[in-house]
Amino acid sequence: MILNTTLKMEKAMAQAKSYSEWSKAAKAHDKSTGVDIWKASDESKHFDHKSIRRRLKRLSKLWKSQDNAGLLYALNEGIHGNMDGMGHARLHQKAQFGTKALIQDYVGAIVNSLEYLASDKVTDIPFEEKLDFFRRAQHCYGRSAFLMSGSGAFLYFHVGVAKALWEEGLLPDIMSGSSGGSVVGALISTHADKEIPHFFKPENLIMGTDHDDGGQGGFLGGPSRMRADEIRQRLTDLLPDLTFQEAYELTGRHLNVSIAPAETHQTSRLLNAIASPNVYIREAVLASCAVPGIYPPVTLAAKDHRGERIPYLPNRKWVDGSVTNDLPVKRLARLYGVNHHIVSQANPLITPFATDFSQKRNPLSSIRNATTATMKAWLNANVEMMQKPLSYFPRLNSMANMALSVINQDYTGDINIIRPTMFWGPSKILSNLPIEDIAELIQLGERTTWPKIEMVRTQTKISQTLDRILFEYENELAHDHELVMKRNIA
Repeated sequence: MILNTTLKMEKAMAQAKSYSEWSKAAKAHDKSTGVDIWKASDESKHFDHKSIRRRLKRLSKLWKSQDNAGLLYALNEGIHGNMDGMGHARLHQKAQFGTKALIQDYVGAIVNSLEYLASDKVTDIPFEEKLDFFRRAQHCYGRSAFLMSGSGAFLYFHVGVAKALWEEGLLPDIMSGSSGGSVVGALISTHADKEIPHFFKPENLIMGTDHDDGGQGGFLGGPSRMRADEIRQRLTDLLPDLTFQEAYELTGRHLNVSIAPAETHQTSRLLNAIASPNVYIREAVLASCAVPGIYPPVTLAAKDHRGERIPYLPNRKWVDGSVTNDLPVKRLARLYGVNHHIVSQANPLITPFATDFSQKRNPLSSIRNATTATMKAWLNANVEMMQKPLSYFPRLNSMANMALSVINQDYTGDINIIRPTMFWGPSKILSNLPIEDIAELIQLGERTTWPKIEMVRTQTKISQTLDRILFEYENELAHDHELVMKRNIA
């Protein structure tokens, strides 16, 4: 009887058409397999459950006694990422839906306490002290970002992942994209909230017949591989002509686009509203999509002080960002304080070998990891020894260094949504897809994301709350400053 129920729920999960249907079946699956008992129990070797239980009781006691100063002090020492091991990935692998009730209760208590302290109900703590606390809390806890890999025609998988996160209110405002990932990031970051759902539908990613593809192709164009001028036209159709700064002011989202230098002796760049506010997004995305050897390098464009379009670094050309920095983890940390990474990995060169770091360790995986590390070290050593002979063949030297750059990168984060292997021919990866394939990839992205939704929700709830509170406080501070300035002028 139990087996039949379990199989029935697994079938319901596989056939679910929405996250609500999937989650309902997942909860029933946990109940039928007895995992609910595990969730209700505190005990686990993967985190310090006793410490978390003590902290939760302390917060509840301070809350009930309305000890606001004590609550502020407790939060000062209790807000930082992965508190007592709560972020351990294994805690989100046993159940189909959610994790330990203790973890969810503690995160909920932290969020409720933050919102309470930020409210007008707390009058015995000055505004300045609150603001200082929330700034420090955000700095200590860190922020989450959504990173989309290079992808080619698999970019529609990213669309599905973004759709699943968006519909649950979990899509971070900080996002990065390389190659195809930059297209999806730009779509989301250059349109207002009410416009976003429009781009999650396959039919709205199909261009009209004016581009001579019979209306059968998505972003990448007609039945064959697109020309560079066709890709430029697609971007013109899909993206408003905005700079990074203009896009941020419109949407409040931080778009980051990875590009790699076409010349030697140059370094890769991460374009965004902080480092390159006046650069146009269309050219940045076009450069990030310029696969070396297939599409020509791209010169960026920027808006000057007169509002005119001019070349940006006119002596430099740029290519596919995934070549050197598919997932710009370190730069996001430096620019935004990001320490939690939600990765949508669809890179066709990587996904056949990519694994989630959170997978259970066993002798076979240990051997595989050791073998991979040894091969990387061997390849690096060989290229280093061949530097002088390769220098006589600049093109070959460039290709060798580019290949090494691809091999040496890390392609996963804290939460990994990895595209399942699809047996497509290499020519299809950079070619146009019919609407059926586009719809399949979007749905695949959604379905691959659903099992990760509650993990994302639990691990981003506190940072989202801090971001929202700080945004409101900073706006209030700016408003008060404006009033003071007006009084002084009067």
